[in-house]
Amino acid sequence: MTSLRELPIHRLQLYLTAPYPCSYLAGREARSQVATPYGLVDTAVYSELVRLGFRRSGLFVYRPHCDACRACVPVRVAVDAFRPNRSQRRCLARNADLALELKPLAFEEAHYRLYRRYLRARHPGGGMDQDDREQYRGFLLRSQVDSVLAEFSLAGEPVMVCLVDRLLDGLSAVYTFYEPELAKRSLGVYGVLAQIELARRLGLPHLYLGYWIEESPKMRYKNQYQPLEAYADGVWRPLPNEQGGPRRIES
Repeated sequence: MTSLRELPIHRLQLYLTAPYPCSYLAGREARSQVATPYGLVDTAVYSELVRLGFRRSGLFVYRPHCDACRACVPVRVAVDAFRPNRSQRRCLARNADLALELKPLAFEEAHYRLYRRYLRARHPGGGMDQDDREQYRGFLLRSQVDSVLAEFSLAGEPVMVCLVDRLLDGLSAVYTFYEPELAKRSLGVYGVLAQIELARRLGLPHLYLGYWIEESPKMRYKNQYQPLEAYADGVWRPLPNEQGGPRRIES
């Protein structure tokens, strides 16, 4: 593995954004620490940044850096130790008929239509449900790291697409969208399980899931994938699941 001294990470500059409304906790303001210039962030550099709690959206590489809140906790699944629970095994069985194909970051009309259906059903009125093709390309198809689209199809038609970054020490689950009319399949759960299995097949030890937020139902679900590790105070440590409920990691 490339050593940190060989990476241009020391040439990166970090700046803070202005405050903006938090997407996850009502009534709070958020700020992000952004890594620039984007041209230095290749797969090796980004792998190190993810280990330090960063994520990306398109070419935008960031981590939360809020003035009075530390609710966003970076988390990752320990792939080799993961064992699906009973509910997750049922989800795997329900979706055993889906075909997986890894595709390059290229625009496909069927993917875009699926993305729009997903946003209209899951995030109506949030702004993203109005995304046009150029916004879609900028959000999902622009990357300077090793990224793929994991397409899951049923009878030849895509029903779920996962944008996945391939890091030096794992996979990073960037964004997933799926057919909202197939609610009984629990495709959101299956997407995470499938990416854990993909990381295992590739011999990668971690699946990075972004941020766990105890107070946000939209983000709290990540604690279902055990063993889960959380990053705080410069260290990755276990995030236990006590009787089905998460424990806060102090930072």
